[in-house]
Amino acid sequence: MLLEFRASNYKTFKDELVFSMQPAPKQKGLDYSVLKQKIGSTTHKALCSAVIYGPNASGKTNIIGAMDTFKSIVLRGNIRNSIERDFPNSAAHSLELIPNNATEERQPITFSITFVKDAVLVEYTLAADVGHFLEKDYIRKIVFEQLKINNKVIFTREESLSFDSLSSIKTYLVNEFSKNKVSAISLASSNLDDEELFLTNGFKTMFSAKLVALITGWLENKFMVIYRADALQVIRKFADPKEKSVYIEKTLNEAAGLFGVNSNMLGYAVDDSKADAKLHSIFRNQNEESGVGVPADVFESYGTVRFINIFPLVVSAILNGGTLVVDEFDASIHAMALMSIINIFHNDEINVHKAQLIFNTHNPIFLNSNLFRRDELKFTERDDKGFSSHYSLSDFGTSGENGVRRNDDYMKSYFISQYGAIKDIDFTPVFESLIDGSKEV
Repeated sequence: MLLEFRASNYKTFKDELVFSMQPAPKQKGLDYSVLKQKIGSTTHKALCSAVIYGPNASGKTNIIGAMDTFKSIVLRGNIRNSIERDFPNSAAHSLELIPNNATEERQPITFSITFVKDAVLVEYTLAADVGHFLEKDYIRKIVFEQLKINNKVIFTREESLSFDSLSSIKTYLVNEFSKNKVSAISLASSNLDDEELFLTNGFKTMFSAKLVALITGWLENKFMVIYRADALQVIRKFADPKEKSVYIEKTLNEAAGLFGVNSNMLGYAVDDSKADAKLHSIFRNQNEESGVGVPADVFESYGTVRFINIFPLVVSAILNGGTLVVDEFDASIHAMALMSIINIFHNDEINVHKAQLIFNTHNPIFLNSNLFRRDELKFTERDDKGFSSHYSLSDFGTSGENGVRRNDDYMKSYFISQYGAIKDIDFTPVFESLIDGSKEV
């Protein structure tokens, strides 16, 4: 489960962004939203959901973009761009290492993540010098890298490489490591590549492939970041698929029926080339007694298609304890369907694997004290200099003029700018000038 993600000098976030999924102190009520994992004598807690509000261009999507970029870097093992496209998140092929455009001196982009997997607390930090904003010919360089396991530093990479508590991960070290420790450290220190992560290269090869597999396995299989969700397209793979075949999934169609699809079925069709199976609408053939389904291009509305593409990711998160992060999760999907999905994550009897849901939105319906805790309601806003900031509703506290109490009307307070992260917009002057101009003509 995700505990915290940090980023600095990334796009509109010049100062450090701290996106915390750890419960704020003194928050009472909605205890189903708190996940717990014990490691040794310490119990780590995490929120099972978070929703991000803010006006357009305030930085909401940049939070998710930072997560996506960081994940892509670690799984590739380097800070070079890739030409490969990655489904279902087709935006992930573009490694958007973009520094803040107002930084006068070159400063590195920094990412850090803290999560728990298999009773292991992982904290990994990475900093990369990529030059100024849009400095395309600048030679990228990793300037900092650090791995902590259960709060103990394993290695730190700066101008040189240092190791601290290797004894704390002795069960993860490669066989015969103790006999070759000195030579392995010397070899690793002398073979650092400026563009390659030590974690997924030298450390994996010479120190602990098992520990790296734990980290990359969580990032690849459980940290499901859907950046630019309008590009979302689920493509299924089946073992030894047959040509011109259609695969129907019962769970998917049951969910689609509840969503409102009842005139046909949905399935994944394989064409003559045995390529990846793509989503199709399946209609009954009225000319055949068998009523064999005939696949056609997706016949449903954009909202239905978007739901069908997202729902398998929700199922995967719940069944595998994943952290699902979606840009504009609620776009084109009815609020009742969204409420049901959120309630699934909040249901202790169903969310037994500690799944998490994080998304940004403009829909004020979620500003409800009976649905989300104050520390689950996040905000972004952008100042006059173009810098984004991020905070939670719980940061306001509960006392004083600006305090936020559990029984407050969050939606009303938000729309009167009590929490910030909202912009008063009036297009009237634009149209007045157009009308005045047309009169002059």
